[in-house]
Amino acid sequence: MFGFLKKTKDVIKSIVPKKQVTISKDRLEEILLEADVSYEVVEEVIYYLPPSDMVEKKDVKRILLSYFIDVEKEQEITQSPFVELIFGINGAGKTTTVAKLANHYKKGGNGVILAASDTFRAAAVEQLKRWATKLDIPVVSSKQGADPSSVAYDAISKAVAKSFKHVIIDTAGRLHTAQNLSSELQKIVRISNKAKEGAPHRTILVLDGTQGNSAINQAIEFNKIVPVDALIITKLDGTAKGGAIISVAKELQKPILFIGVGEGENDLIKYDKEAFVDDILDEIFLDG
Repeated sequence: MFGFLKKTKDVIKSIVPKKQVTISKDRLEEILLEADVSYEVVEEVIYYLPPSDMVEKKDVKRILLSYFIDVEKEQEITQSPFVELIFGINGAGKTTTVAKLANHYKKGGNGVILAASDTFRAAAVEQLKRWATKLDIPVVSSKQGADPSSVAYDAISKAVAKSFKHVIIDTAGRLHTAQNLSSELQKIVRISNKAKEGAPHRTILVLDGTQGNSAINQAIEFNKIVPVDALIITKLDGTAKGGAIISVAKELQKPILFIGVGEGENDLIKYDKEAFVDDILDEIFLDG
């Protein structure tokens, strides 16, 4: 059970105080919309359900699961060092997510190094350094205003020389409409490839879960700047918009790797599509 869905499940309880074996399509539609599943996706779910007015959990689950895709074989961690580029809008929680991800790898027994490529804000570099000190993980950084791609290059080169298994590149928060920052992101990709062929091996877009379905358009536009390989969704513990994950998965067709649920280094949950769908539907249906 995902504890971060409490607020979303509270919304469901307000509509269906008592779990049922079957539920009407109209009531299901109301629940999904209130949980911030997009209207288009809700209509599609209803369309693909069996023709009877009352529906069972197994039918809804089958449709919802079809919207989620798994990490493709080529996206598994096979390169060494495996370089990941983290990006997204301001305030999405990128730097904290980088620290959580690094901690996840370190706990798995893998060497990891961080690249503080958010040289736009001095505070961002200092934040990542504090995390690195706390987690006892090396970080490559430079002064404010330095070329972010050179920081990424140095971190990857150090990882190659010292046999680190993971490199995680933190980048400045940006709106997709900021042309200079978009070009900067593309340059980091090009320079990373010079440091290690094929790098970055995975690009991860961090989405703020409290933004619900508005995050979809952001992701679509970011994908035009740098092709997105996977997603991490943050702040879902503080929102009733948990259903937006369904819309995000369906519209973007990108795997969700992790869910961020707090500010601590261990507050990163590996995403499990079956557990997520069950957690939502078990608040509606009695069994089945």
